[in-house]
This record gives sequence, C-alpha cells and structure tokens, in this order.
Amino acid sequence: MRMRPTLSWTPDADLPPGTTDPAPVAEALDAGGVLVLSGAGISTESGIPDYRGEGGSLSRHTPMTYQDFTGSAAARRRYWARSHLGWRTFGRARPNAGHRSVAAFGARGLLTGVITQNVDGLHQAAGSENVVELHGSLDRVVCLTCGAFSPRRELARRLEAANPGFEPVAAGINPDGDADLTDDQVGDFRVVPCAVCGGVLKPDVVFFGEAVPPARVEHCRELVRGAASLLVLGSSLTVMSGLRFVRQAARAGTPVLIVNRDPTRGDREAVTRVALPLGAALTTVATRLGIPAADPVTN
Repeated sequence: MRMRPTLSWTPDADLPPGTTDPAPVAEALDAGGVLVLSGAGISTESGIPDYRGEGGSLSRHTPMTYQDFTGSAAARRRYWARSHLGWRTFGRARPNAGHRSVAAFGARGLLTGVITQNVDGLHQAAGSENVVELHGSLDRVVCLTCGAFSPRRELARRLEAANPGFEPVAAGINPDGDADLTDDQVGDFRVVPCAVCGGVLKPDVVFFGEAVPPARVEHCRELVRGAASLLVLGSSLTVMSGLRFVRQAARAGTPVLIVNRDPTRGDREAVTRVALPLGAALTTVATRLGIPAADPVTN
C-alpha cells in the first residue's frame, strides 16, 4: 500500500527542549550496540540542502511524487531534465565530518548498522559498512516495465547524447538530486527508454507517496530489535518511513537519542535531543571517545 505523502509537520509548543551537551550520545556510543538512523541533515555540510531546516528545499520546491511520475509523461520529462542536471552537482558531493564520524564509530565496532533516509551514498563514500538505504540510491536506475537495473552513469551518458547543449542554470539543488528549473528551461528535453525493453525508467529511489519495499522495512525492524540504542542524526522524522523505527525502539524500551538542531516529530520518544550542528557534535563525541574522525576513513 502506498503512503500518503507527508511534507510538513508543525512542532507542538510543549515539546521537550533540546540540549547542547552531547555527553549522552558519547555515553551511548561508548557502550556500543548503537544503530544509526540518518536523514538529510547529515548531508547539508556536504552542500546538499535538507528538506525542512533553515533554507530547506520544501520552501521553494515540491518533490516529485510516485503518482505524478508514473501517471504523466510530462512529469517524467520535467523530472529527468531536472535530475539530469542535478546529478552533475550531486555526484560531486563529498562526505563531511558527520559522515566520517559515523564511519569511524563503525570501524571501532560501536555500531550495529546504519539506516539512512538519504539517497546520496555519502555514508558509504566515507567508509561506513552495513548501510541500509531506506529510500534507495540515486546511482541506480530501474525499469518499471521489465525490472532491469542499470548504473546512473550509463543513463547520464544516454541523456547527454539525446540532449546535446542542455546546459541550463539551476536555481538550486534538492536533497533528492532534483535541480530547480522552470518549464521554459526544461523545454523539449528528451527522455530515453529502458535499453532492454523500451520501458519507463525511474531512479531506484522511493518517491514521496511510494511505499518502502516491505522486505527492507522488516530488515530495518530487525536491526532496531537488536540495537542497544537508536541514534537519529539529522532527521526531522516528519515522514513515517523513519519515525516508525523511533516509535518501535521507544515501545521496546530501547533508548532513542537525536542529534538535530530543530525539534523533531520523534522528540517525545527520545531521552535527549542534542540541538547542535551535526559535524561539530559528532566530532566532539569522537574526540571524547578518543577516536580520530577528522580524516576520511578507508575500507
């Protein structure tokens, strides 16, 4: 069953306040068995804006929904034009101190895994292993007709060939890799079909209004069941795809800790919310644990 898109959430006035002390996060990591759940906020310091923070992309941009993408050839043309342009910038993003800290925690055996709501691949680029991409990844493409997968770089080459001279200037890039373009800039952009069967191509990501594959959800639930604590990094938890794991942990008595500058929809279930920038907070935690996290981690 497809989810109804949830794009916004208004914090209640009586939410518990955040703190600027990351000590509880350091203590949880020092004890080990931590499962990380990350959102768009962990990638903002890599130049990828989040959805709902200060200057978030939802203030200027409505993400593509699954229903629009599958129901309209014009919507698919707009999406692929904007995504093709955005991919050039998105693909150049590099892991920041937050991603490197998470990778360092994992390398020290303090984590049981990472569930990320992001589609940018930056956790893996930083060296993290056991990463579950809850919403998929932009570096893969899937055919909705025959189910064939292909690399995004291959599609990029085909789109370049089909649209020579396509070089509009985007107003911004969004967390889903979508660039902000006007209809005039999209123009008559040509979409290419599946190279196997001629069907409709879609990025291997979960759009708003689309359900996360059940097997993936169950795998994440199993990770939550096996964790000593759940550490949420840079997510407002507005959408149920991530919030359900916070609620699952809280019901089981598993401590939930959140690092996010703004209030989140999961604050009531958390034992603490650290209201600090992620890079600085996680670097401080790494230093307290004696873990050098400033340098990139290699596999």
